[in-house]
Amino acid sequence: MFTRRVLPLAISMAVAIAPGSPAAQTGEPARRMIDEVVVTAQKREESIQDVPLAVTALSDLQLDRAGVQDIRDLPTLSASFNMNSSQTESQGSVFRIRGVGTTGNNIGLESAVGVFMDGVHMSRPGIALGDLVDVEAIEVLRGPQGTLFGRNTSAGALVVRTKRPDLDNVEAWVNAGFGNFSSSSVQIGGNLPLIDDTLAVRGSVAFRRQDGFMKSATGAESMDRDRISLRGQALWNINDRADLRLIVDYADADEQCCDAIFRVDSPIAEPGPISGMNAFEAAGLPADGGASNVGSNAFNNRRSNADQFENPFEQWGASAELNWDLDDVSITYIGSYRYFDATSVQFSDFVGTDVFSVRPEVAGGQKTFDEIETTTHELRFAGDTDRLQWMVGGFFMWEDIVEGQGLGLGADFSRNTSANLFGLAEDPVQMQAVFEALSGFGVELADGTPFGAIHGADPTNPALAFTGGVDPFGSFANNSFNQTSRSWSIFTHNTFRVTDDFDLVFGLRWVDEDKDGSFEQSLSNNSAACLNARANSQAVPANAAAAGLPQEVVNAAAGAGAITAGFTCFPFVTPADTGQSGLPSEFDLNFSDDELVWTVRGVYRFTNDTMGYASFTHGFKAGGFNLDPTAAAITADGSPADPRFDSETIDSWEVGLKTELFDRRVRVNTALFYQDIEDFQVLEFTGVQFVTFNVPKAESKGVELEIQAAPMDQLDLSFGVTYLDAKYPSDCDAGLEGNATVSALCGNRLTNASDWVGVLGLTWQDRIPGTDLIWFAHTNVRAESKRRTSTQLVDPVSGNPREIPFQGANAKVNARLGFGPEDARWSVELWGNNLTDKQTTNNTFNVSLRGVGSQDTPARASFIEAPRTVGATFRARL
Repeated sequence: MFTRRVLPLAISMAVAIAPGSPAAQTGEPARRMIDEVVVTAQKREESIQDVPLAVTALSDLQLDRAGVQDIRDLPTLSASFNMNSSQTESQGSVFRIRGVGTTGNNIGLESAVGVFMDGVHMSRPGIALGDLVDVEAIEVLRGPQGTLFGRNTSAGALVVRTKRPDLDNVEAWVNAGFGNFSSSSVQIGGNLPLIDDTLAVRGSVAFRRQDGFMKSATGAESMDRDRISLRGQALWNINDRADLRLIVDYADADEQCCDAIFRVDSPIAEPGPISGMNAFEAAGLPADGGASNVGSNAFNNRRSNADQFENPFEQWGASAELNWDLDDVSITYIGSYRYFDATSVQFSDFVGTDVFSVRPEVAGGQKTFDEIETTTHELRFAGDTDRLQWMVGGFFMWEDIVEGQGLGLGADFSRNTSANLFGLAEDPVQMQAVFEALSGFGVELADGTPFGAIHGADPTNPALAFTGGVDPFGSFANNSFNQTSRSWSIFTHNTFRVTDDFDLVFGLRWVDEDKDGSFEQSLSNNSAACLNARANSQAVPANAAAAGLPQEVVNAAAGAGAITAGFTCFPFVTPADTGQSGLPSEFDLNFSDDELVWTVRGVYRFTNDTMGYASFTHGFKAGGFNLDPTAAAITADGSPADPRFDSETIDSWEVGLKTELFDRRVRVNTALFYQDIEDFQVLEFTGVQFVTFNVPKAESKGVELEIQAAPMDQLDLSFGVTYLDAKYPSDCDAGLEGNATVSALCGNRLTNASDWVGVLGLTWQDRIPGTDLIWFAHTNVRAESKRRTSTQLVDPVSGNPREIPFQGANAKVNARLGFGPEDARWSVELWGNNLTDKQTTNNTFNVSLRGVGSQDTPARASFIEAPRTVGATFRARL
């Protein structure tokens, strides 16, 4: 249905704005032309219609009218771009272009979509999520951009340009807004020339606050905003040929993010058919197991269960850009330093009972944090002859990452484990009978202690017997990860004018990546409970068989022992020095790789207003380290697993057409693309650990259409639609046969990659009769077809389907109504986002340690997207 609606809409709009159509002939033809759009997609200023690649360019006015406050809002304006955040915004945010992106929540993984702020690379998505203030333009570059933009642009790039200091004019401006959820925002900025035509400074400060739109049964709230951003610039016009731009920025946030909502609970929460009691009740816990908010009501009303999540961050940076024009050569140098620090408190069990959490109070004082320092240098030389535009340059980056993890097991951990043991049968009384049989027949633990000696003291907590009477409550580990990266490259990008109408573009970039990664565990106090559980998971069923118990009892005991060992040896709290199979081990290793990235494009100008191009690009994203305690887990042969994952490469073919029609009142740009990805980097949360792996094959293909038009003096129209087929091919596991995790992906779509996405923007602006005021009304709509929100559609081991793996087709409508004088000295605006209050999700996952019973169906939870917000904004400027 989505397909049948979008294509006719695109066709009807194109026809309606054509002067030869009946719609256009009913009135006087429009005379206003579309503004020329200047982009820097090839690191030089050019009209967007002259650039032979797919670009979405967004001006400051478009961003204001759409209410864009940060990168999270950009999908409303670009059909091929989307983003989502999961457990922490600082670490778990993902950018995607054409369906291709790298799942977050592991600081060792780098984004496939690069973000460049005033020429400086933001090395992780979380670093790029600050407020967008005093922005001149944003460019969404679709497809691999490695030859010019370098590392981590295998899917595309976002280029953000803030306004440069003005050497001639004094400026001052303020924006103030308020809305529901007690939201408020203030932005203040200005520009001041200090020396005529020589030196000017520019600055801005922004405050934003909003209450969380998710409420928990414990009283906690999540998804709020509480942040401040500052930026200062200086521009020195050294002489007629050289200028120097200096930028410093600072941002601080104290925010509560990100809780999740139970979509469906595990069958262990259902009453047994014999006793009418569920597994949680049998284990001495509340009947809901700490999840009183579950299902559609919880989802639609944004109600969760856990305690307070926290995700504060602080960052600052400085950069310098020197431009020097010689007679035949232009030299550009950009250098930067950036520091980012984020901490988090997470009740990652997502329930109201105390199963486990990430916070210093339960982890021996260990904070969970990410600290990133990045230094970059880029030097470019460019020139232009009669036939050749050329550019050569070099780039160097040094980055140091320190991550600390502190997770502790709570007072209800052992009983939660027992609930999962009772859930092994259809009714908890059936498992109670098993444990009574083990006690009654004198079955012994590994150390000779009778099972019944411990179980008899508390029959509601059989997991305690498997841990030898050692309660895991209070167990924790302090895990530290370090990664130091060095990246350098040399590149060239050139346009050769073969004829007046035909250009040949070719670019090369040699990339060399070197990383040192390590995992150290300074403390873990969980060895007794974990090792006891492992030993007893073998001893109890063996001794039960020796005692002559029925095979079904032996099998049930084996299952219960395996679950207890698996839960108690929770990877984030398990000692890294046991040497036992499946348990963590420390590592200190090196990763290095190099690649030649290249592109070639043929460009043909059919007329002054129409250009076509065809291109091939080979892209690259370096591999690295899975910074997770289980990354180097001991294998069956006693050796540690390799925590490194391979580099990702992409081959992209693209054909595009760009044209302006009807005296530049209509602009139509379209592109067809096919992208073949090898060793696609994937991260999956299993409910117990984060697993990083390479999928040998993935692909993304489709077509994009963008239309801008000024059919009337008062009306601006923009429309974009993307048809996308982004998937793992049926042979995606080629060369990895026998790898169930990868094979289960084959034939499925990539995560959060809809078949169809359409965006529509309409702005009507006119004078208020009898005044010198103008008014405007703006609306923009984003509609998308169904998309997958889970890495896996089925469990790789059991083959059982995952619950709620999709977000259904939906459309979201934003609108803004305002008025003010024509010179924009001030304006008053009313606005609303997601006006129909469509509740959607971007990531659905297995809830940790909740549900491994006979149905093998764990509880499932989702991270949700913003609800309806409404408010007003006042703008004023000198």
